[in-house]
Amino acid sequence: MEKKSIQQPALDDEAVREAYRGWAPVYDYSFGVVAGPGRRLAVSKLNEERGRILEIGVGTGLSLPRYKSELEVMGIDLSPDMLAKAAGRVERLGLHRKALAVMDAGKLAFADASFDAAAVMYVMTVVPDPAAVMAEMWRVLRPNGTAIVVNHFSRDGGLRGAVEQGLARFSRRLGWHPIFPLGTVTGAPGFRLVEAIDVAPLGLFTLLRLQKVL
Repeated sequence: MEKKSIQQPALDDEAVREAYRGWAPVYDYSFGVVAGPGRRLAVSKLNEERGRILEIGVGTGLSLPRYKSELEVMGIDLSPDMLAKAAGRVERLGLHRKALAVMDAGKLAFADASFDAAAVMYVMTVVPDPAAVMAEMWRVLRPNGTAIVVNHFSRDGGLRGAVEQGLARFSRRLGWHPIFPLGTVTGAPGFRLVEAIDVAPLGLFTLLRLQKVL
């Protein structure tokens, strides 16, 4: 039987900004709660690192208070509305060594080998060009640097796969891609997969720890 073609409209920067303009006021109390377990696990892994950390798609900054104080963390996001929430959190909590900038994840304004580790939490299904993000993350990481990716990865069959396929045509309205294969990340050039951990709720998300290889 011929496999049915799935229509999933592409995202662009403006579609992402528009979607997260609406999400910004309620994000912490909606998806921010759902993503909590994966975010906490990711930061615990990053707290094993030293030096400079890049968090791509820092959003409202929910992860920032969890980093150990001696780490220098740079958080970027494409959405000014989300980043304004993060800036307020940094000021309100008096977080030190935490910087923020509006920036395109696929065109990072950092020099090569600038960071010891990088994290992309719940962002890869949002960005218009995931391959460009992986390539940029590789570029700005130092040799043997650590990359942490936490994301939803789609399934080919079953009830979950059917739901993802049904949602795919609404990707621009949702602001993310329901169809997103694991290999998009694990197959990125220049990275070696170190571990993969399913995270709550119900294993809907997966944490990938990768190492930059030359």
